[in-house]
Amino acid sequence: MARAICAVLPLMMLTACATGGHAPETLDNTLGMRFVRIPAGEFLMGSDESLEALAASYPGYERERFVALSDEAPVHRVRISRDFYIGQYEVTVGQFRRFLQASGYVPESISDGTGGYGYRADYDPSTTERGDAFEGRDTRYSWSNPGFAQGDDEPVLNVTWNDAQSLAAWLSQREGVRYRLPTEAEWEYTCRAGTRTRYANGDDPQGVLRIGNTFDQDAAANWPRWRDRALDGHDGYPFTAPVGSFAPNAFGVYDMHGNAWEWTGDWYGEDYYAHSPEIDPQGPADGNVRVRRGGSWHTWSFYTRCSYRNWNTPQTRYTLVGMRLVREANP
Repeated sequence: MARAICAVLPLMMLTACATGGHAPETLDNTLGMRFVRIPAGEFLMGSDESLEALAASYPGYERERFVALSDEAPVHRVRISRDFYIGQYEVTVGQFRRFLQASGYVPESISDGTGGYGYRADYDPSTTERGDAFEGRDTRYSWSNPGFAQGDDEPVLNVTWNDAQSLAAWLSQREGVRYRLPTEAEWEYTCRAGTRTRYANGDDPQGVLRIGNTFDQDAAANWPRWRDRALDGHDGYPFTAPVGSFAPNAFGVYDMHGNAWEWTGDWYGEDYYAHSPEIDPQGPADGNVRVRRGGSWHTWSFYTRCSYRNWNTPQTRYTLVGMRLVREANP
C-alpha cells in the first residue's frame, strides 16, 4: 500500500507527540468516564488506495465493495485547531445505566415502543425480508439486552444518535463544560494518531487482532457462512469485549477499531470531502443520516479501517452501535 508523505511541520510535531512514549493527559468525569487530551494538529483525511491494492489485501471480496469507497476520497489536509478530550474508552453499559438512573432519561429503544436488535442463536436471516444478521426491531432487545450477556465494563449497544446527544447534553448541564459527539474529522484524527496506514498499527488486516475486537474466528463460530471473511485468529471474544482489552493507539485511546460502531456528530455527505474546509470541518449543514465510524465486534476488518465511513438515521439502534464522547478543553 502506498503511503502519503506528510512532511509538514505540524504533522511531524503531531507524530512525535503521539509516539513519544509519554503518558497521555487524562481526566475522569462524574460518571467515571476517562478522557484523553488530544493535541491540535494536522493530518491527511481519507483514502485514495487503488482497487488493485485493496483486492490484493482483501482477497475474495467482490469488486463492488472497493468501488463503493469513493466517499473516502479525495484525500485532503485537515487542521484540528484546538485541543480536545475524547473518551479513552467507549461509553460502557455501566456508565449508561448510571446516566439513566441519575437523569430519568428513557432511551429511544424503549420510549418509542419498537425495541432494538439482538442476537438469537436460532434466528435465520434468510427467513426475513431484509435478511439482516440480527433479529429486530423487537421489544425484547434494547441497550440492556443485545441478545447476549454483557458486563458493566463492555460498550453499550442499541443506542441511537439521539440517545448520545441526550447523554452529552445532560453531562454538559451537570458539569458546566460542553460534551458532544466527535466530528468525523476529530474521530479519524484520533484513530490515526499520527499514522497514514489503514489501521493505527499498520496496513495488515491481521494486525487488527492486536488492537481491536472485530470479526475473527471466535465471532465466526456463530456465523459460519461468513467464516471466509473472518480474521485468521482468536481474540477470545465472540461478542463484545470489556473496553480497553486490546492495545491502545499512540494517543492512548482504546478500541477505535471494532467492539462497537461509534456515532459522530456529522451529517453524512457522499461528496463532502471534495469541498470540505481545511480547518475544523463540521460536516454538511444538513442531511438524512449521521456518520458512524470504527466498526464493531461483528465487522469484517475491511470495514474497520481508519478511513471507512458508514451512516444511519439518528433513530437507528442496533446491536453493533455504541458511542464515544468528546469533552471540550478549556482554551
